[in-house]
Amino acid sequence: MKKSRKIYLDHNATTPVDPRVLEVMLPYFSEKFGNPSSSLHVYGWETEEAVDLAREQIADSIGARSNEIYFTSGATESINLALMGISEVNKEHGNHIITYNTEHKAVLDTCDHLQKQGFEISWLNVDSEGAIDLRDLENAINEKTILVCLMHANNETGVIHPLKEIADLVKNKGLLFMTDATQSIGKIPFNVDTLGIDVAAFSSHKLYGPKGVGALYVRNRPKVKISPYLFGGGQERGIRPGTLNVPGIVGFGKAVELCSREMQEDSDRLSTLRDTIDHELLILGDVQVNGRNSKRLPHMTNLSFQHIDEAKLIPSLKGLAVSRGSSCSSTTIKPSHVLKSMGLTDQLALSSIRIGLGRYTTKEEVRIAIDSIKATVEKLRLTTT
Repeated sequence: MKKSRKIYLDHNATTPVDPRVLEVMLPYFSEKFGNPSSSLHVYGWETEEAVDLAREQIADSIGARSNEIYFTSGATESINLALMGISEVNKEHGNHIITYNTEHKAVLDTCDHLQKQGFEISWLNVDSEGAIDLRDLENAINEKTILVCLMHANNETGVIHPLKEIADLVKNKGLLFMTDATQSIGKIPFNVDTLGIDVAAFSSHKLYGPKGVGALYVRNRPKVKISPYLFGGGQERGIRPGTLNVPGIVGFGKAVELCSREMQEDSDRLSTLRDTIDHELLILGDVQVNGRNSKRLPHMTNLSFQHIDEAKLIPSLKGLAVSRGSSCSSTTIKPSHVLKSMGLTDQLALSSIRIGLGRYTTKEEVRIAIDSIKATVEKLRLTTT
């Protein structure tokens, strides 16, 4: 019996490692295996040089300086490090942080922890299109505010937030501005100076690099201070100790370099495929594209289907790797906090799918996916009427 074809459409959760990335990583597993902190011999020197190159590749791609890039295990650690470290350094100046209900759990859970430690957190809402209101942000700022934290692009809907306008507002108030850029770096232009970013977090495995490595950008001019919460070793200039993941860092640097070079070509092709999906599935009727009227990432879409048994939707899409939302909470069957914040009912939020296209997604795969989703939704509607 012929097996059904598997089609991967969950590139917001993770991406395959690009073969060109893997190629540059391989020597650092067995041949160039030195510890970059071993400064007394050639094995340490050559890995230190490789780490420095990756730091420069990443810094160049976002308009930063190499000494503003700190390597971590991923965006979640970067976010924790930044939120905890900034709060500790600035607690004598204020204890108020502003963020949004649609942030990734790494931000929400860290802010929840800080709230339990005595910090005040303002959790702002978005509108039905996933967009923010700058007036709400301005009204939330008070004399105790030390930080505003808002993601660049939402991981569930792809809605892109106007970071430059937000940064201008925040800077005029003398505050720090941090962004989770995990979903945007490598997909759309991101320049820390142009956008006015003080702190940014991102991961390698979202842009065709390896898992288990990420980075934290921390502005150095003027210097943003962050207090470490891990200790031992003094690596990464005392902010994040521990032996560096050299193969991962080398791959991360190469992946960022490739994405920067191929971004426009990938964006043009994937946005065309994304628009085809939206158009074809809207024809079904009683379908909505969440965040459709906002500026969105070119490679993804989030759709909700009315009049179906929500529990059967994704299990019925055999062979299609799609998700309801963030992969970090996909094991829990509950409505997306992002879609709920946009005003969707529990049932409609659970009747939603996130589709994330990628570098190797083909037109044929998109056509198969559209036909499969159409057939599944129509069948589920017949069984629920």
